[in-house]
Amino acid sequence: MNKKLSLFFLPMLAVSTAQAADQIAPDGAGSEKLGWSANLKKASVQLSSTEVSHAKEYKDSPNSQLSGDSETVVKGIFDFALTQEKDDYKWENSLFMEYGKTKLKPVDGPNVENETADKILLSTDYARKMWKYMGAYVGPFGNFAYQTEFEPNDDAPRTKIFRGMTGLKMFDGKYIKNLYGGLVGEYDFTYSSKKTTKAAYEVGIVAEYELREGVVFNLDSYWRDYFKYSSYNPHDFEYELSAKANMMVDVYNGLQIGPFVQYFRAEDRGSNTYGASTIIGIEGSYGNLWEL
Repeated sequence: MNKKLSLFFLPMLAVSTAQAADQIAPDGAGSEKLGWSANLKKASVQLSSTEVSHAKEYKDSPNSQLSGDSETVVKGIFDFALTQEKDDYKWENSLFMEYGKTKLKPVDGPNVENETADKILLSTDYARKMWKYMGAYVGPFGNFAYQTEFEPNDDAPRTKIFRGMTGLKMFDGKYIKNLYGGLVGEYDFTYSSKKTTKAAYEVGIVAEYELREGVVFNLDSYWRDYFKYSSYNPHDFEYELSAKANMMVDVYNGLQIGPFVQYFRAEDRGSNTYGASTIIGIEGSYGNLWEL
């Protein structure tokens, strides 16, 4: 099923881009903002806390507000890019970091801490501006990234993956900030005894829509479907799907706040079913752009 989906989306993207090429020839028109820029896309905190006092004494109470477990959920995100933009290309070097933790204080038993997010991604992305379509640039791109994490999860080793991707993308439009499809190659040395090279298809989209002044809906999603491995590791994914949507309200000078929903789903080679997580919450973030 996952391979059918990826094979379905890739031709759609190729056809759309080909139509764009037919309709508009290369015009050489550049961006209004050329040169180097530093973009703090997001520095955000997601926080929720439930504190229940004397829950043990009220454990038999029919009111769950008095008998429930105390819980604290904290997640931080940092997304920064250093970009060079010219008439015919865009080169972006970025650092993305996220870390989330849940602390549960049960009525009976010891406190429990679980990681809910842990990712460090260093990447460089080069895209050509071959055509313009609906206000967005279209062209081939290449991306190289290294993914790791702050700390390993329980008994698992620390994630260590080099990833390269090439394909076609539409970017910097009014609504479509990044729409791409391409082939992915990975070198995974998370498990030192089972270094694995992999190949995959990937499609993704980053889009935004202004619902009204100061209120923006954002979507960030990708689908990666693996089809080739150099060796067998039961923990390698067969596919992964990530999607996040939020509605952010401008508060003051780049400061925003709003609700979000995030979904992640994947299936590894050693399981007979998928795993998934869904997070719903409130997010406060700050972003800014500096021309250098």
